[in-house]
Amino acid sequence: MLSPAYRPEVDLVSALTPAPAPRKDRKLFGRLSLPERTFVADALRTETVGGVLLLVAAIAALIWANTPIRESYESVRDFHIGPASLGLDLSIEHWAADGLLAVFFFVAGIELKRELVAGDLKDPRAAALPVVAALCGMAAPALVYTLVNVTGGGSLAGWAVPTATDIAFALAVLAVIGTSLPSALRAFLLTLAVVDDLFAILIIAVFFTDDLNFTALGGAVVGLAVFWLLLRKGVRGWYVYVPLALVIWGLMYNSGIHATIAGVAMGLMLRCTTHKDEGEEYSPGEHIEHLVRPVSAGLAVPLFALFSAGVAVSGDVLGEVFSRPETLGVVLGLVAGKALGIFGGTWLTARFTKASLSEDLAWPDVFAVASLAGIGFTVSLLIGELAFEGNQTLTDEVKAAVLLGSLIAAVLAGTLLKIRNAKYRKLCEDEERDEDLDGIPDIYEQENPAYHLRMAEIYERKAAEHRRLAEVTGGASEENDGPA
Repeated sequence: MLSPAYRPEVDLVSALTPAPAPRKDRKLFGRLSLPERTFVADALRTETVGGVLLLVAAIAALIWANTPIRESYESVRDFHIGPASLGLDLSIEHWAADGLLAVFFFVAGIELKRELVAGDLKDPRAAALPVVAALCGMAAPALVYTLVNVTGGGSLAGWAVPTATDIAFALAVLAVIGTSLPSALRAFLLTLAVVDDLFAILIIAVFFTDDLNFTALGGAVVGLAVFWLLLRKGVRGWYVYVPLALVIWGLMYNSGIHATIAGVAMGLMLRCTTHKDEGEEYSPGEHIEHLVRPVSAGLAVPLFALFSAGVAVSGDVLGEVFSRPETLGVVLGLVAGKALGIFGGTWLTARFTKASLSEDLAWPDVFAVASLAGIGFTVSLLIGELAFEGNQTLTDEVKAAVLLGSLIAAVLAGTLLKIRNAKYRKLCEDEERDEDLDGIPDIYEQENPAYHLRMAEIYERKAAEHRRLAEVTGGASEENDGPA
């Protein structure tokens, strides 16, 4: 409360007088700015809905593939459709993996571009944490997989399978067990996943490219150049860009480079900064992301899960997961490698820079979020198919390992987050409290003199009401003190 000597005019003068800001060490997982917090909340809301749909699709696939009608699942999954003359006579499974996931990676490209020009990755100091954490969070699972398979005599082809994080699936888990997770940790998880997607894209492009068709690749490059030129000229209309995007995707597929790279490239070309002088409220990239993200989260990724997660699960298959080096490497990579890699990268950032952990959090909180990143569903399934292409038995076993590893990581992270949920709830209440009802959380107005003047008026009204009630109560007590 305000002291009796409080004088608004003195505080206003001192507040308007510039003073040198004290030098402070940067805080890891410190409070987000209000605009960034709002953006993160909106993005996570959409991702969470997509994660729930993804979870439903994965469960539906497992049920479909493990019931008496499993033959119909295989028939639909393996059904071929598309113009063979254009090299696009693909199975439904491949259409989902190569076609629909291009939409997912298109959105990932826009997210990455926004982070690079307007988000955390714009500032090298702020970018250091998610970049280092993501790199360590990919290197450690790959190392764990490699060590398990070198020791057990398995194939090293699947080293990249446990390196990816599925942000939608992770947020679906958070929606159930971590609803009060502080926005700074949620933002870290979101930015980490964006950087993770970037490196996963590079892995797919570099290590899983077949023999190149330079004619088709050249055509794709020309198409991307036309796409970029149209954007720079300000040409508008979905009827221009959608057919062009389909042509670019088809050429990229036939070039031997994974077709999802076309989606990423087009996403990175969109402008994600606003022209305030032209009255722009949202950049073209943000506008298109707003339109396409529901298609990606609500249709493309769930359909991919439906036709990729349907593996026959039995006691023998689960036994193979823990006895075969390839599958054991995937499980340990997701559960142990991811958590230790991201936690270790974060700790190293704090150890060798001037950054320090926010006072509101503890290192176990960081480990819990790092464990959550072990959910590597979508991209891990895709890389598993690419790594063991031609060996359907091993592909299915690796898919089962991805599902099991992701489930173990989700349970582990959920348990750790639940232990600290009361603390998180208190932090969220502090972030959202708005006593002056101006639509801005109070915690963001501590340096605003007008806020303190409003609060002073509120406290004065409350004090007056309490005095009135005290007088009324005191008067009633005096009446009751008389003889009966």
